[in-house]
This record gives sequence, C-alpha cells and structure tokens, in this order.
Amino acid sequence: MINFNVRGGAGNSTKADPNVRLQDNFYLAVNSQWMKDNPIPQGEPWINSFDEIAKKTRERLMQDFEEFADGQKTIPAVRNFDKAIEFYRIVKDFAKREEDGAAPIKADLAFLEGLTSIDDINQNLSRLLLDGNLPFGFEVMPDFKDAQLNVVTFNRHTLILSDTSYYDGKRTDELLATWQRQTTNLLTMAGIEENKAQQYASDSVKLDRRLAKVYQSAQDNAQIENTYHPMSVAEFTKKSQNLNLAGLLEEMGLEQTKFVIVSEPKCLDSFDDLFNDKHFAELKGWLISQFINYSATYLSRAFRAATLPLRKAMWGINELPVDKQFVYDQTTKLFGDVIGQYYGQKYLGEKAKTIATEMVENMAEVYQERLHNNSWLSSVTKEKAIKKLATLKLKIGYPEHIQKFYDQFKVVPTQAGGTFYSNVRDNQRVKIKANFAEINQPVDHSIWTMSAIDANACYDPQNNDVTLPAIILQKPFYSLDQDRAANYGGFGTVIGHEISHAFDNNGAQFDELGNMKNWWTDKDFAEFNQRVKAEIALFDGVEVGSVKLNGKLCVSENIGDQGGLTVALEANKKDGGDAATLFNSYARIWETNSTTEFLQLLTSIDVHALPQARVNVQVQCQDEFYRAYDVNPTDGMWLEPAKRVQIW
Repeated sequence: MINFNVRGGAGNSTKADPNVRLQDNFYLAVNSQWMKDNPIPQGEPWINSFDEIAKKTRERLMQDFEEFADGQKTIPAVRNFDKAIEFYRIVKDFAKREEDGAAPIKADLAFLEGLTSIDDINQNLSRLLLDGNLPFGFEVMPDFKDAQLNVVTFNRHTLILSDTSYYDGKRTDELLATWQRQTTNLLTMAGIEENKAQQYASDSVKLDRRLAKVYQSAQDNAQIENTYHPMSVAEFTKKSQNLNLAGLLEEMGLEQTKFVIVSEPKCLDSFDDLFNDKHFAELKGWLISQFINYSATYLSRAFRAATLPLRKAMWGINELPVDKQFVYDQTTKLFGDVIGQYYGQKYLGEKAKTIATEMVENMAEVYQERLHNNSWLSSVTKEKAIKKLATLKLKIGYPEHIQKFYDQFKVVPTQAGGTFYSNVRDNQRVKIKANFAEINQPVDHSIWTMSAIDANACYDPQNNDVTLPAIILQKPFYSLDQDRAANYGGFGTVIGHEISHAFDNNGAQFDELGNMKNWWTDKDFAEFNQRVKAEIALFDGVEVGSVKLNGKLCVSENIGDQGGLTVALEANKKDGGDAATLFNSYARIWETNSTTEFLQLLTSIDVHALPQARVNVQVQCQDEFYRAYDVNPTDGMWLEPAKRVQIW
C-alpha cells in the first residue's frame, strides 16, 4: 500500500464514492450515499445537513403559515406574529407582482436618476443611508473595549464580486462583464433607455474597481483587531471634505457617540478620492446599479430571473428557488425573531430544552477540567480562562423576548397600496432607526444575535455568550431517541465549537466581561500564537476538489472545530460512549453537495473551512480516531503524529 499521509485524506472529497474505505477518506465513507441521494435543490448553490433541518422546519412552518394565512386557524397570540402572516400573504401574491412589473420601484429609481452632483448626495445622505444605497453604513453596537457602551461603528458596503480577492483574479473581467450585461438588462426592464442603462452599469464597475483597491480582504477582516480603529467624532467627520459626514451623524442622532469605530480606515481615508464631482457619474451609476440588482428580488419573476447570470457565474445557480421556499425565506428573513419565538414555544418543548441545557453545562464542565489540566498554560492564565468560562452565558432554544423594533413594524396590505418591495424597504428603515436609537443606551445583553430558526449557532465575544437555536435540536445534530454518543458527535461538537471561540485567535483577546483586553501572560500568549500558526499551516493549501484552502482566513473556525471535537470526545469518554459512533455523527453533520463555483466563492471569503476538510483534517488530529477505526500509516487518513495539531 502507498503511504498517502496527506491532510484531508486521499481522493476527491467532493465526489461521492460509496466504495471508499473510511481509513482512506472518512468523510466520503460516511457521506457518499447521502451525497448520491441528495442533489443540490433548484435555485440553491449547495445542500448540507443544516439545509436538512432547515427543510424540516420550513415544511412544518409552511403548513402553519398556510393555515393561518387562509383563516383555517386562528393566528396565535405571539407578539407581532400577525404582522408576519400578513407579510407572508403579500410575498405569496406572485400574480400581483407580475401585474405591477417595475411599478413598485419607479419612484425610488427616479429619485436616484435625479441626482446630479455631490451636493445632491449630501442633501439626501440620510435617505440613501436608510435605504442601504450608499457604499458605506453605520451600526450602533458595543465598544470592543467597553462592552457596556453602545457606540457607532462605520462599515463599508460590499463589492459587486463580494471580496477584493476577485479583483486580482483571472476571471475578474469576465465576471464584471456579466454584471454589466445583467445590470443593463434589469435597468431596461425597469424602463430606462438602453444607452443610459449601459452607461450606468459601466460607471458602476469603474467605481467598484476603485473601491476594491481600498477595501480590506476577507482574510484581513477575519482578524478582529484589524477591524477596530476608534476615532473621535471630529477626527472622523474631517476625513471627507466632499461628503457631509458631520451632518449625517447629526441627522441620524449619532453625533453624541463617544467615538466612531472605523472598521476599514484605508477606505475612509480614500473618501475624497472616491466620491467627488469629477467621478460623480461613477457614484451615481454604482448607486443605481446596486439598487436595481437588490430590488429585483422584490419584483416579478422575470426580474428575479434576470439576476441569475452573475449568480450562475459566481455560485453555479441557474434556476430560481421554488415559489413556496422563496415565500418562506423572505418572510423569515424579515420576521425571523418573531417566527423563531413561535417555533420555539410550539415545537421545541421544555424537556428537550432542559436536556440540551444539561448537555451544554456538562460540556462546559469538561472544558473547565481540560483548562485546569492544560500542560502549557501558567496558573495565572488558567485562572482567568476558567473565570471566563464560568461566566459564559448560555442562550438555548429561543429568547424570552425579542427586539423592540418589531413593535414599530407596519405591514401595509396590497389592498391598501402596499407592495412586497415597499414593505421590506419601510421596515428596514424602521430597523436601522431603532438601532441608531440605542446610541449611549445601556447594552441589552439578553438580545439574541440570531433567530431560533436560524440553522446555525454562534459565540459573541462582546457578550461572552453562546447561542444555540431551537432549530438545531433535531437530527442529525440532536435527538432524545438518538444514541448519546451520536448527540455528542453532533450537538456536542457544536457546543464545544462555540465555547472554543472564547479561546480562538479572536475570542482570546476578550475578557470575561466582553472587553478587548489582554488577560494572558506574555509567555502563554506567545505559546498560544505558535499553536495558532500550526493550525494555520495545518489547513493552508489543503485540497478539496479543485480548490485549496487559505489557512489564515479560516483559522478561528478551525480552532473552534478542533476544540469542539476534542471536548466532545472527552465528555463522551466520561459517559462511556462509543468513539466510532461519535466520529460517524460528526462526519454526518458536515454532509454536503455543492456547485464548483460556490466552493470557489466560499474558499475566497468564508472564515469556515470547507465541510470536507472540517471532517477529515480535524479527525486526523485526534488519536482516538486512529484507535476507533484501526487507521495505519499505509492508509489515506493517516497523518504523522508530529503533524497533528492540538490547542484545546
């Protein structure tokens, strides 16, 4: 036999192979049959286990929504849920959107076309900001160094091609040309003369190329310290002589912020070069082009289909999602917290929540033991790490209350003149204003950062909390009737992953109160950084199909995976669970089918490693894996002990 000794196992992990030995490619051995049985759904770039639970939840809630919308059942007394159902009726009315065509956006498009100068932009900065039209925006959020203080954060807008890395690639011209053709088509569909539409699209690309030169890359932004640059209000507002930033802050009620956190100072420093009367046509073209591509989602099926060319080029998507999924997705996108609370109350159940909470607490206890027994941390750093873990807040299932801005939402029915587009626009304005109103107010640490129906989980370093939504408390992640070792391999590794973010390269910079503060000894932090570098090297260049991973981009998530799997194994061992069952369950939660284009996109911008590597590379670093499956040096999954990386 050949000694493969490769990171990530032997063979192409993106292609199903039911005959592969698990000793050669563990991910494929577990998931190949699933990959063959689960093609990528219409209108989607990929499918995975998170989509499986999202689909189960969607089908359950869609049935409820239909019955509520048709009057078959009384709408439950969940706060603002009646608004969500009315909005659902609006999104479901495809016939009305076919009849309306571009009418819902005509006034806003005419407003953008009517802009003639930078002075016009300044006169309308607040409207442009609230509608998300500008190449930048603001958000009120806790200060990194004082988690009890809400301050203004300045962020830049996204690029046409998502990330700066695309603007140096071989496909840049091809992709931007696709965007131009798509944008020209959309604008002519909206009633703009073709020559003007072509010019708007061309000008938008010119500005976007210039923006790409001053934006940070996804790799840079993956390091949280690169996004924290506090400035006084005076210093911030003086950064541009052309845009009235002082007036904008005042009009939005943000001028009293203690300071402005600038996420990308190079972008702000370039404002006057980017935005001036000489290049006004580019800015206008960019505003109009971004607007038409964004708003097409809320118009007729023809407009939505006209956005497929770039999605096909970048994501491999050449079809629209089926109607019922589109209606559900758009409703939950606007009313996620409200619907999540309904779902949690009706479908989670107290028993499942109680048992899941016990499991989380058990995992935290095992984590504490591992920190206590850690061989490379000093007692001083151990004590502070354990203190941080002990103060970790758990958000499991669904929140007791949701954000107040939903009380201000207004859904205008079609018979009263409302449209899908106008309801989204107007309520997004409400949401932004509500966020701005939090300036200098006490930070509400009880608010969840995701909905109970978001198929995900997260750790927030500024709250020092873990959020585990109700939706993931189902198979393959978790089940009351599932083997406990299987639960550890699914939900347990997710728990451990999120806890480990408290001690990844970003989370490690925050203390137990959520403040960016160094709580390490110099020696311990130097050792930690050496281990981080080893984790980077472990994943850097790993091949998954036709792409190679960027170890620096995904290091924080890889540290989370490594810690999560390690602690889940430890907890499972204490419970006398079977390691092979745990590993099998862990592989299952990362089952995936994806278009090649989407894998390329993820590799460029996503801080998570591709699922295939999240399984194979991580299990290769666990000694128990070799014992559980009798993996030897002649097998594809073998990785020399010296190359295996352990941090937590």
